Parts: sequence; structure tokens; C-alpha cells
Amino acid sequence: MKGIKNIIFDLGGVIINLDNRKTEDAFTTLGVKNFRDYFGHGFAASFFKDYEVGRIDDREFIRSIRQLAGLSQVSDKAIIDSWNALLLDFPAERIQLLKELRRSYRLFLFSNTNALHLAALRQIWAGSVGGGSLEDLFEKTYYSHLMGMRKPDPGSFGFILKENQLIGEETLFVDDAIVNVEGAEQAGLKGLFLRPGISLLDFQW
Repeated sequence: MKGIKNIIFDLGGVIINLDNRKTEDAFTTLGVKNFRDYFGHGFAASFFKDYEVGRIDDREFIRSIRQLAGLSQVSDKAIIDSWNALLLDFPAERIQLLKELRRSYRLFLFSNTNALHLAALRQIWAGSVGGGSLEDLFEKTYYSHLMGMRKPDPGSFGFILKENQLIGEETLFVDDAIVNVEGAEQAGLKGLFLRPGISLLDFQW
């Protein structure tokens, strides 16, 4: 951490626990076959990325999922619940760590997310953490669907640096996806990749 003054955190898999299998199982229960062909890494359907950068709204996203996966008889609520099923909990010890880190560093959040997930995340926070909000932990939060950019685009990191007058070599970016860490490093930031089985609590901050 020598020379680091600012830390930008990813959200899913870093701060909140995720279980992608739960969304896979939920959609399979709805009748979706070959789930990973539609929703896995490297999926071909461009509307997923369009949704993550706010180019389409919730209604269009749900319509696109219904059409792609053949869910014409399935309700919007069932699709939304399945889409959100991967979102689990905010471990208290991670929240406490962030509260301690913000005494010494400028903290930011940068998440590739979407409107449905963000609404669900806030409900999970209210139900498990209680007072305040996730945003209270950070100087500023950046959600891809609201900023119109997503990781690993180096330009998205450059935008955050410029808006907050941050210096790249003084800024650490933490993510559990190596491609996003590489994007940050291309933009001049320092990168910390959380490998599977490693959490924020395993580092000496």
C-alpha cells in the first residue's frame, strides 16, 4: 500500500457475496435450457451489455430475456427474481473493514451493474446491514448503467480519475475479475486481483 492514497472497489464478489449458480438454477427451473449459452461469460447477446451501460431500460431488458430464452408464459416478477437470485449478503466484517479504511484512504466504488440489481442490492442492505446505505461507505459510487461506461474499458477508469482529481499511481483498484484489473492497469492505476477463495480480509491494509 506504499504510496496509495485512494482505493476503488468492485462490488459483486468483493463486498457483497454472489452465487451465480443460484441464478442459473432459477432460470433452469423456469424452463431455460442451455443457460450458459445465454448468460455465461462471453455471451453473444448484446442487450446484456446495453443494459449494463443504461442503453436499454428494465422493460426492454426483461422483454429481451423473455424472447431470447423462450419465456413467453413467465411473469416479469419471476424473471426479475431469477435475475436477482445470485445476490447474497454483505458480510459484516467487510463493511467494518471499509469503515476503517476510509479513515486513511479516499474510497470509491465502481460496479458493472444494472437497475434491477441495484434495487435488489439496496433491499439486501436494508434487510441485513440496517442503517445508512452502501453509498455512505464511499466518497463516491459509480454504477455502470448510470455512468454509461463499464469495466474493463480503460476510459471508464480515466473518467473516475479525472472527475475526482486522482493520480493513477496513487490509486488502487480491487476486483475479482482479472480482465477488469488489467483494464485499470492500462489506465495507469495499480491493480489488486482477488483470486477465488481470497477476500478483502486476507490482506494487510
